[in-house]
Amino acid sequence: MHDLFAAENQALLAAKAAHSASASAPNGQALGDLITAFERLLRETRRLVRRSDKAELEMNQLNMRLQDLAAELEHRANHDPLTGVLNRAAIIDLVNRQFGRHDLALIVLDIDHFKRINDSFGHPMGDKVILGVVACLQAVVPAAAQVGRVGGEEFTVVLPRHDGLESERVAQALRRAIESHAFDLPDGSGVTASFGVCWAPAGGDFDTAYGLADEALFIAKRAGRNQVRLTTSSSHPAEHVV
Repeated sequence: MHDLFAAENQALLAAKAAHSASASAPNGQALGDLITAFERLLRETRRLVRRSDKAELEMNQLNMRLQDLAAELEHRANHDPLTGVLNRAAIIDLVNRQFGRHDLALIVLDIDHFKRINDSFGHPMGDKVILGVVACLQAVVPAAAQVGRVGGEEFTVVLPRHDGLESERVAQALRRAIESHAFDLPDGSGVTASFGVCWAPAGGDFDTAYGLADEALFIAKRAGRNQVRLTTSSSHPAEHVV
């Protein structure tokens, strides 16, 4: 390790050598006193430098901890505590920002008969179902997609630059993944979800897109559930089952 005081040490050694060689000289005592004072000053300086280094290390550690806490705070502010996916506020912000750059599709899905699951088997089982649904979504959605939880058993999937047909195919894949997933309910029953899909061009907004997707979701529910329905910002929800 580099010695910050290498030059001072060399000067001290030279002074000690000179003092040894001329200890009996008239100025020998003064030189000795000066050497002693210099050594004391050098020790004190080294001690202060060590304290400064320790303080700097502690400050760096505190800064790192502060950054970690800030990142954790931001994550908690933007993510659902149960599932870890984006929360409603974060999804709204994301969709509105995405609409400023390009078109997108918004999938809204709702777990069918979720109240029955909570009422029959308790909320811990309901939470397990929610986590299972999220796992299905995350396993199927494209890499560019974002998943969010916007209500108790309601989720959204944001699909940038996906047209209507592409988003329908994604929604169908999600529907099949949930339908075939083993949720291990006590009565052996399965879990399904209904889907509403909205595609809108750039310049749209979350409220409009979500309202249309939610309308399509309502039609899917009314038609018997476990279905996908599509709408666009310029049309009414399609009545066909994809």
